[in-house]
Amino acid sequence: MTTEVDFYELLEVERTADEATLKSAYRKLAIKYHPDKNAGCKDHEAKFKAINEAYDCLKDPQKRAAYDRFGHAAFKNGMGGGGGHGAQPDFGAFSDIFESVFGEFMGGGRGGQRQQRRGADLRYDMEITLEDAFDGTTTEITVDVSGHCDSCEGTGAKPGTKVSQCKYCGGHGKVRAQQGFFVVERACQHCNGAGETIDEPCRDCRGEGRTDKTKTLKINVPPGVDEGTRIRLQGEGEAGARGAPAGDLYIFLHVKKHAIFEREGTNLFAHAPISFTTAALGGEIVLPGLDGEKHVVKIAAGTQSGREVRQRGAGMPVLQGRGRGDLVVELVVEMPTKLTAKQRELLEEFRSTETGDECPQATGFFAKLKAALG
Repeated sequence: MTTEVDFYELLEVERTADEATLKSAYRKLAIKYHPDKNAGCKDHEAKFKAINEAYDCLKDPQKRAAYDRFGHAAFKNGMGGGGGHGAQPDFGAFSDIFESVFGEFMGGGRGGQRQQRRGADLRYDMEITLEDAFDGTTTEITVDVSGHCDSCEGTGAKPGTKVSQCKYCGGHGKVRAQQGFFVVERACQHCNGAGETIDEPCRDCRGEGRTDKTKTLKINVPPGVDEGTRIRLQGEGEAGARGAPAGDLYIFLHVKKHAIFEREGTNLFAHAPISFTTAALGGEIVLPGLDGEKHVVKIAAGTQSGREVRQRGAGMPVLQGRGRGDLVVELVVEMPTKLTAKQRELLEEFRSTETGDECPQATGFFAKLKAALG
C-alpha cells in the first residue's frame, strides 16, 4: 500500500500558508528537484511530479478547500471506494464534497430546506464633533428603509390567504438536472427560488412582503471613537422578502475638524504661540482640554520654537478600554511686531550686552560659515 504524503508537507509550508508563500515554496522546490538538474535520478523525478501535483491542487481555492476537508479522498473515484480496471468515476460522491463545502454559497445543502434570502445591509454616514468622540453621545437618526409589510405580516400573501409550497421544487427553491456525469443545480423558475407560491398577493406590498418605511433609531456613540469607526445595528437594514431576516445597518462615523486640536490615535496635538520673553525666561501657559480641565503647560527657560511638551493622560480615551492618550503641545515662539519706545530701549540695552553665548546655534553657524568661506 502506497503512503500518500500530505500536500502541505510536500511543499514544506504550514496549512495556513497564503498564496504568495505557496508559490515561493513551490518555485524553490521545483528548482531543487527539476529533472534537468538531476538527470537519471528516479527519486528526484518522482518528487518533482509530486510537488507539481501538490501545487496544482493548493493554488486553486476550490480544490484546496476540498482537500483541507477531505484530504486525498476528495480527488479519488468514489471517495476512495473500490472499483477495479475500467470502473466509472463516482461523480455523485465528488459532487457531495463540493456541495458540503460550498453549499452555503449555492443556496444550502441536502437538508431539503430552502434558505431565505436575507435583506440587504445598509450604510449611514454620521458626523460628530471631537467633543462627542471624547465624551460619547446618544443621538437619533431617521432612515428610509424597507420593512416587513404590516398588512400581510411579511408573508406577501393577501390577508386571509395562505402561502403554498411550490409543487415543482417541493419547497427547496431549487431544481437539479442531470447533464452527462454532472448534476446542475439552479433556482426554481416557478417560485424564483423562494420555495413558495402565492395565489393572491398582498395589495400593499404586491407580494414582496415588505414596504418602504421611515425609522427613527437611537444611536449610542461610545467614548473614544475615531474617524471611520463603524457601529453595527443588527436587523435594522433592509427587510428580507416574504418574511426573510432583515439585514444590518452600519453607522460610519466622521469626526469634524476641531478649531484647536488635531487627533492621531488616542493622542491630541495643539499649537500654542508663546512670547519670546516667556521662551527666554521660562514660564507656563494654561490650555483648556476636551475633558473640561485646565492643563498647565510648563515652559523651560531657553525654549526654542517647535519644541513639544507632552501632558501624559490628557488625550483621547481608549475605545472600549481604560486610560487615555497624551496631549502634545507644540510651542511656537512669536516675535513682537510692535514695540513701545521703552521696550525698544530695553532691547537695545540687552543687545549691547550680548556676548554670543546667549544664542550658541547662531554663533556656531556664522563661525562655520566664516571658516568655510575662508
